[in-house]
Amino acid sequence: MAKVELKKPVVDEIAESIKDAQSVVLVDYRGLTVEQDTRLRKQLREAGVTYRVYKNTMMNFAFKGTDCEALTPYLEGPSAMALSTTDATAPARIISKFAKEAPVLEIKGGIVEGIAYDAKGIASIASIPSREELLSKLLGSMQAPIANFARVMDQLAEKGGAEAAMAAKEQAPAAESAEAAAE
Repeated sequence: MAKVELKKPVVDEIAESIKDAQSVVLVDYRGLTVEQDTRLRKQLREAGVTYRVYKNTMMNFAFKGTDCEALTPYLEGPSAMALSTTDATAPARIISKFAKEAPVLEIKGGIVEGIAYDAKGIASIASIPSREELLSKLLGSMQAPIANFARVMDQLAEKGGAEAAMAAKEQAPAAESAEAAAE
């Protein structure tokens, strides 16, 4: 069997995984301890991010003709690829955060929603909150006026209820004295 035939399944696997990816981030993982690598992989997996180490030549073949072709200049030295099909900022966010505690982890570059970024660009994308965080902030900002309106209405109802009770008490003695006079 020729070497090319052995490499084709790996190239196809990479091509298939990047096809539906919202983001792909390349990193140089040299210098990570086994314990650090295990923690990084766990954090990525929990966020639904795929993290794999491939040979640069395999990634180079798989990237041809795709948005990821812009990443070929970064395919030097050991490279690992983190990709997400659901959250465009997750790989950049998790890797950037992890790189703060393990500075040997180096972001090379990446593709986010079809646009190529260098390491600085990926670092700025890492500061964008996740979709869930953005939605919860939006929901919170939408709920605040409604909650304030409900609070004001409740206070008005309580105040109106207190005024009605006082008016009823004032009318009650007058009604009792009118009944007594009629007897």
